[in-house]
Amino acid sequence: MARTLHAASVVRSLHPGAWWAWAICVAAAVSQITNPLLLALAMAAVIFVVLSRRTDAPWARAFRWYFYLGAFVIATRVVLYILVGAKTGETVLVRLPTIHMPGWAAGIQLLGPVSVEGLVVAFCEGLRLAAMFLCFGAANALANPRRLLRLLPSALRDVGTAVVVAVSVVPTLVLGVGRVTRAQQLRGDLRGGIHRIRRIGLPLMEETLERSLALAAAMDSRGYGALREQSRTSRLTTGAVTFLGLIGVCVGLFGLLDQGDIPLRLSLGLLIGGLGLGVAGIALAGRKNPVTIYRPDPWGVPEALTLECGLWTVALVYAAVSLHPDAASMPTEPLGVPAVPLLALLGFLVAALPGVLTPDPMLDRDSRGARDEVVNA
Repeated sequence: MARTLHAASVVRSLHPGAWWAWAICVAAAVSQITNPLLLALAMAAVIFVVLSRRTDAPWARAFRWYFYLGAFVIATRVVLYILVGAKTGETVLVRLPTIHMPGWAAGIQLLGPVSVEGLVVAFCEGLRLAAMFLCFGAANALANPRRLLRLLPSALRDVGTAVVVAVSVVPTLVLGVGRVTRAQQLRGDLRGGIHRIRRIGLPLMEETLERSLALAAAMDSRGYGALREQSRTSRLTTGAVTFLGLIGVCVGLFGLLDQGDIPLRLSLGLLIGGLGLGVAGIALAGRKNPVTIYRPDPWGVPEALTLECGLWTVALVYAAVSLHPDAASMPTEPLGVPAVPLLALLGFLVAALPGVLTPDPMLDRDSRGARDEVVNA
């Protein structure tokens, strides 16, 4: 009995906000570097955490598609360098014919000599973007999007529902295609070509329609779309507060980024005031859409440790970049092996700790349903 209670207390699903906060912190650290060794270490840390703490849910199985997206991003960046990139570097690999643009497009050069240094820089920049995509893919694989929806303010609940549906549609379609394919293989139907697309498409469309009707009925029974009546004055006040907050945020950000005629104190004041008005507008708008949360997700020690790991990763990588700015990128003049600062190495090792410090993932209802559907197929 004691062993059962101990297992129940250890095995639980982590708060989805903790996974997203950790992923955003790691992505922020990755955005500061183009060192391929550090980027590879960051990606290895993210992959280790995902493999250690993901479930069998459809969104978790779709994590491998972010590798394909990253490979596409890297290839696109290299192709763009060959086509229109600035041709720098002394080690010329291929001399392509140069196409000069007209005067109104001066400064743009098509093709031209392709150097090894330019290819390396393009590859490293593409690898950085691919690593950032992998971080957000890890958050999508580790955090249940339906549980994440419950954390949004009530005023953003409808927008959050649309975002959850958009994020979940691709993993669900991938799972549906695999389920239909396995069912047809069990029936001995192994034909390929255009016939396979037709035989997969029709059952998939039928299943999608049935799921949509079931989801609509379930949402209607739970009161989705129900709004509380508000007076005209209340609606105008909510709209005005939200609009003024948006204007303040835009002007404040412009002043901070421009660093021109707008004083720094005024820019910070507008930004903080705009954020405050925006929060007030969301709170006022939330009064017309009352919601309740059944069994809210707890925030305990594992969630705090996950968040701290992400924050320490950002702090250590930023400190390493400040102390060793040359180690943040790949040396190209001359081309050599990049240095690996100890602080950055320690930062990405800390990023992998949630794969050990957090409890084993609990097979929630959505994961059990996905597994049962695969077995029944």
